[in-house]
Amino acid sequence: MSDATCRKPALDHLASPVADRVARLTGVPATDAAAASAYTMTARILHWVMAILIVPMIPLGFVIANDWGGPLQEPLYDLHRSVGALIIPLVLLRLIWRRTHPPASLPDDIPEIQRFAAHATHWCLYALLVAQPIIGWIATSAYRAPITVLGWFELPPIWPENRPFSEQMFAVHGLLGTVIAGLVAAHIAAALFHHFVRRDGILLRMISG
Repeated sequence: MSDATCRKPALDHLASPVADRVARLTGVPATDAAAASAYTMTARILHWVMAILIVPMIPLGFVIANDWGGPLQEPLYDLHRSVGALIIPLVLLRLIWRRTHPPASLPDDIPEIQRFAAHATHWCLYALLVAQPIIGWIATSAYRAPITVLGWFELPPIWPENRPFSEQMFAVHGLLGTVIAGLVAAHIAAALFHHFVRRDGILLRMISG
């Protein structure tokens, strides 16, 4: 048996169900479809790092806003501010990367209304994830509370001290947190719908490319 014959079965295993579906839609051989990534490795790493940071921030925000932290209230505030400060450069980097490395288009059989909902959800999340930490920074600056990032350094205030204005900004911050929670829930629900109901491989694009 020749080496080429021995290697062929292994090559066939590269054709995943997702690749087979892409191959049927595009006419590209399954092995080539398997090699093509919808998202780059950098995009996937940025996505999951941000998910790890953002998802816990939602319940954490509700805890500290309602003074449920008890003796941990101040450390929880510091953690919330630190993670918020880290999200700003991460989301900007994610936007730059997406701009310069656009992902593959969604499969053609996805209805137009679902495409619109997906794009609207993504871009609303991006906009809010930029605005939300900056509003928190403004509110905290106006209150004149320190923003120490993981104990390494302190961010400078970006707004004059103004306690009434600070309270207003914290109210906006809380409202936007609720909107972000709803969008994140919709995003997760849509990913699970695609994976378990449509079974179209959309979720796997952000896992395996």
